[in-house]
Amino acid sequence: MSADSPRRIVLLRHAKADWPDVADHDRPLAERGRKDAPAAGRWLAGAGVHPGLALCSTAVRARETWKLVAPELPERPRTSYEDRLYEASVGELIAVVNGVDDAVQDLLLVGHNPGVHGLADALTGQAEGDTLTRMNRSGYPTCGLAVLTFTGGWKSVEHGVARLVAFWAPHA
Repeated sequence: MSADSPRRIVLLRHAKADWPDVADHDRPLAERGRKDAPAAGRWLAGAGVHPGLALCSTAVRARETWKLVAPELPERPRTSYEDRLYEASVGELIAVVNGVDDAVQDLLLVGHNPGVHGLADALTGQAEGDTLTRMNRSGYPTCGLAVLTFTGGWKSVEHGVARLVAFWAPHA
């Protein structure tokens, strides 16, 4: 694949988590989250988004989200669980994306707010229709996802490089 090929990055915020008396990193999904995550996978499959690589936070709620999203996709992508995605800033998330191999055309990142929303907003230089307005008005709810496109290699990902082509949330 050429570094100038069109690419997609999907930014998925983990599904709704429960609040038991455990460390934040160990919080599991709530019942609503267990229902919403497969719907996100079905939406991705229906939209023709088939990531070649999924990068997922190591937090329990993110891993559980991914385990419910992945079976809904036509093919399960290679998955890497990344400590760096937990509580990551926009700059840290961009650094993770910059390290993706250019053989990957479509990337899915499962992470947390405020980083995921901040990254989607930062990367968006253009947006189709009202997608940017809807994303920002919603506050990027749990299990929300943004699909962005750009041309170039993963090392070229920086502020304003992408076009926001879709935003979906289960209760929006």
